[in-house]
Amino acid sequence: MSTHTPITGRPVRVALVGAGNRGLTYAEWIKQHPERAELVAVADPRPAARAASGAPVQYEDWRPLAEERIADAVIVATQDRDHVEPVLALARAGYAILAEKPLAPTEDETRTLVEGVREAGVLFAVCHVMRYTPYTDLVKEVVDSGVLGQLVSIDHLEPVGWWHYAHSYVRGPWSSEKDSSPMLLAKSCHDLDWISYVMGGARIEQVASFGGLRHFTPENAPEGSAERCLDCAVEAQCPYSAQKLYLPTLREQGPVWPVTHVTEATDEAGLLTALREGPYGVCVYRSDNDVVDHQVLAMRLSGGVTATFQMVAFTEQTHRQTRIFGSHGWLRGDGERVTVQDFRTGETVVHELGASGSNAADGHGGGDTALVEAFVRAVATGDPGAVRSGTTASLGSHLAAFAAERARHTGTVQTVPVH
Repeated sequence: MSTHTPITGRPVRVALVGAGNRGLTYAEWIKQHPERAELVAVADPRPAARAASGAPVQYEDWRPLAEERIADAVIVATQDRDHVEPVLALARAGYAILAEKPLAPTEDETRTLVEGVREAGVLFAVCHVMRYTPYTDLVKEVVDSGVLGQLVSIDHLEPVGWWHYAHSYVRGPWSSEKDSSPMLLAKSCHDLDWISYVMGGARIEQVASFGGLRHFTPENAPEGSAERCLDCAVEAQCPYSAQKLYLPTLREQGPVWPVTHVTEATDEAGLLTALREGPYGVCVYRSDNDVVDHQVLAMRLSGGVTATFQMVAFTEQTHRQTRIFGSHGWLRGDGERVTVQDFRTGETVVHELGASGSNAADGHGGGDTALVEAFVRAVATGDPGAVRSGTTASLGSHLAAFAAERARHTGTVQTVPVH
């Protein structure tokens, strides 16, 4: 079955499954472009989340959407372990689907999802937002121009940010592999996908990896610390103090992310109650977390290109940093500018992009909005070519992440399965 049929005379009707931060971000673009798209339904077990979406039809569960198709497309933005069942059912129901990454926490589930979507024949896109940023377009333009000559190697850093890691990966929903997925998959399948994309679609063929959870463990708790930050005698000296992370944001910016992940309350008293009672006020050294806080990968890509990747928690919250090395030039990128040196002329050219967001709080540098715009355009025109992140590319980055985890746990070099 194929549903790549153009839609004429009306906006694209979209349903949302999972009205968390990511889902509501995508829904906001729809609200701002009523001539292009319309949010007709939402499915989420939380009443406040459903209300925040503004959708006229609201369900506690996604299953009614599969029983009766009431939209052209659906955005699946549930937690990592809750993608496969709704995606497969909604694909069989004929919806075009935009699915949040990672697709699934295991290789078998990821393959099952991809095979099911392909069998259904529906238009499908993955939220690899980094493919859609103006910065990525600039890097691709330079690489594709040939100024670097033959591509030889790429070095890529994801600086997660000390406070972002503490919020999302120690205290937050991605702190445990059994509840979400490995850190490399949850946070950095973006980056593995991006490396392949900017290097002309080169496939990651082999990988070695090292890393672990070094700092956020009970043995590193400071002397005199307590179970919760609000009761801690040494809180003022701790960089991961919950008061430091959330109270200034609420006071200076109001109830915005990440405060909105901590509590639905909009005042300081409500936030303090959440810190006293909920997971975001627990000491980072006493949280039930197990995902790595640093990891490095060494990779061989198709064509003999080599690549290195590092994900590390202990950085400022900033853009990814990239260097690409070619036979005739090299490139250095920092998310806001791209510097290129041409070995043939000795000339160095700086391409200025200007300030752009580096994370989810600021739209991933334009990637969030560009992704939804591309997906809606693909649904409206029936042309899947508008989507940069379909099943084949996304499966490749996921398989590389799973291979890297096998390599890390076994101390071996792993071959990435051909997809």
